Amino acid sequence: MDAEAILTNGRGTVPRYTSYPTAPHFTDQDGLAIARSRLQRLPDGEAVSLYLHIPYCDRLCWFCGCHTKHTLKYAPVETYVGALIQELATVRETAGRRLRLAHLHLGGGSPSMLRQPDLERLSLALRANFEIDAQTEVSVEIDPSDVTDETLKGLVALGVTRASVGVQDFSDAVQEAINRPQTFEQTRDVIAALRATGIRSLNIDALYGLPLQTETRLMSTIDKVLSLSPDRIALFGYAHVPWMKKHQTLIRDEDLPGTMERFHHAALAADRIAAAGYDRIGIDHFAKPADAMAVAAREGRLFRNFQGYTTDDCRTLIGVGASSISSYGDAYVQNIVPTAQYQKTVQDGRLSAMRGVQLTLDDRIRAYMIERLMCDFAFSFDALEQRFGYAARPYVAEAKIAVANDGFGLCEIADGRFRVRDEARPFTRVVASFFDAYLDDRAVRYSKAV
Repeated sequence: MDAEAILTNGRGTVPRYTSYPTAPHFTDQDGLAIARSRLQRLPDGEAVSLYLHIPYCDRLCWFCGCHTKHTLKYAPVETYVGALIQELATVRETAGRRLRLAHLHLGGGSPSMLRQPDLERLSLALRANFEIDAQTEVSVEIDPSDVTDETLKGLVALGVTRASVGVQDFSDAVQEAINRPQTFEQTRDVIAALRATGIRSLNIDALYGLPLQTETRLMSTIDKVLSLSPDRIALFGYAHVPWMKKHQTLIRDEDLPGTMERFHHAALAADRIAAAGYDRIGIDHFAKPADAMAVAAREGRLFRNFQGYTTDDCRTLIGVGASSISSYGDAYVQNIVPTAQYQKTVQDGRLSAMRGVQLTLDDRIRAYMIERLMCDFAFSFDALEQRFGYAARPYVAEAKIAVANDGFGLCEIADGRFRVRDEARPFTRVVASFFDAYLDDRAVRYSKAV
């Protein structure tokens, strides 16, 4: 399979497909009306998931693609936590009851920069506004440079069961090029401290495609990550999108590996992780065979949301915080992005929902096909028809046409399924893009496909 031809003459840049339609195609429909109506009609007893966005960091990493801001003062963060607490109450009031919480994820930014009193305030507010029990999975993203003994006490108060530790790369040269100093020893000690609190599962994020990253430097990082024995590993490709994230202009284009070098690095790192006994999960995750994500992948119960691969099967994901995105099954809603505007809105007792999109039947069918491709590398024609009835038939025909028109041999039809060929799995995002009705919008630019 000619990887260079696929990445240079085919679709070399495509979405990451953590949703469909993808975020650039969310419209200016009345997100507030959509969010209010969906919260008010949630079925009794149905569990939901919650995402809390912390859009602050105490250092600005130049590779970052998140909605975040750098602050050297803690006062704005403390004020923002107060707004989060108000929004949690508004969600409860809008829904008319305390919703049962199956999953809670704190992302950022750097949620680990929250101080113990604010983590405790959040814990009390969450339990006042949602039903939380021993089955609720609580996960948090961790920057090791933020973690103190007080942080650990706050995480215990919050009831964290899973932590995701950012590593990126352990090479001094690469760290300097992305403004992310972080020693292996510091990371090792924080992971040991997290485990000592009783956290059941740990994930480590590593990146390929970074500036000044060589094969030797990347493989050294992977070996050090493996030595820490995380339950899961996420191996993401750095998304260089300086037209969206201006701070990425601080990274020199000439320091970035080329397309084929990226592809080679990704394959080597993935093979090294798999050789260490981890199951491959989707396109960029790995998990120990006994981990819940590995079990879900084997059983066809893997899903994909804005945080990537997940075992979360809740129909509703409520985003709380500036720029957070909610998913209601048949609609997406994004909150107000500017932090000051967000805080004023929620302090006035209103939901912060801004723009939204209600999914058409075409959107929902394509979203299902793309999610199954991203998770299982295949979708069943029978399952498609069982889910959508006669409406699925034109999409089965479209899948057959996609195979006929696939000049690179990436996909095939076998046993009543459209599937990505095993050797083409690194190009799964490219195959998923065959079913993306929005992709020809020339005004939108995407990151590299691999």
